[in-house]
Amino acid sequence: MTLTLPSWACNAHCHVFGPRSRFPYAPGATFVPQEDAPKEALYALNDSLGLTRCVVVQSSCHGFDNSATEDAVTSRPSDYRGIALLPTDVHDAELQRLHAAGFRGVRFNFMGHLGRHTPIEDVLALAARIAPLGWHLQIHGDPALLTDLAPALRRSPTPVVIDHIGRIDAALGLNQPDFQALLMLMADERFWVKVSGMDRITRLGPPYADAQAFARTLVAEFGNRVLWGNDWPHPNHGGPIPDEWQLVDLIAEIAPSQAVREALLMHNPQRLYQFGDNQ
Repeated sequence: MTLTLPSWACNAHCHVFGPRSRFPYAPGATFVPQEDAPKEALYALNDSLGLTRCVVVQSSCHGFDNSATEDAVTSRPSDYRGIALLPTDVHDAELQRLHAAGFRGVRFNFMGHLGRHTPIEDVLALAARIAPLGWHLQIHGDPALLTDLAPALRRSPTPVVIDHIGRIDAALGLNQPDFQALLMLMADERFWVKVSGMDRITRLGPPYADAQAFARTLVAEFGNRVLWGNDWPHPNHGGPIPDEWQLVDLIAEIAPSQAVREALLMHNPQRLYQFGDNQ
């Protein structure tokens, strides 16, 4: 790794799995990891990379039991935040409890391999309930579904974060309809996007030259609403597992100036995840 990260740089997308002896995987989970990825391994990786802050996203392998994510966040309460998986009829008391524990949003999966999709109107009804907490929706979906959901998502009363560059296909180029649809969404200032997952949308493999153009475009056009994360430990990954140090170095390719990197890694996460605010 050759890139020096700004102070308070944030890894805004990663996960913890288990350990299963303490945090069992959900019965019937659509994805169960072969190996645990506990908080200690995440802390060690982030510390070695110079990533002071972190957002731990609840994994489908643990279902609606957010205990493993909560444990990782509450063990570093000043610098770590959580994104929950929740049923849309979750009680308000549980939302308040999770907020106090450091959670700042709820994720919904609209990927075919992650099981049944939550009706979008139910998602928006929950969004109205989390809005007073300053939370946001995080949406993970294949590009066709995102395009279909766009009119509904524009009615969200909370910010909406789109995961992994919208899971577009990098081989189809910048002018492809799916990427153009993502750019149209981003024109609405309620929308944010994560430029994590270049390794998921590439057709060329590392260093993901075909995918870099999409991330670079998003950073250049919407620099105040873009986030970066390494997606460790890369669940359900179809290609070679990325080199974590290379992923950090590639930040310089998509965010070429120090000011742009500070927005991507420090200022944007500070605003969205409320780092520094009292829990």
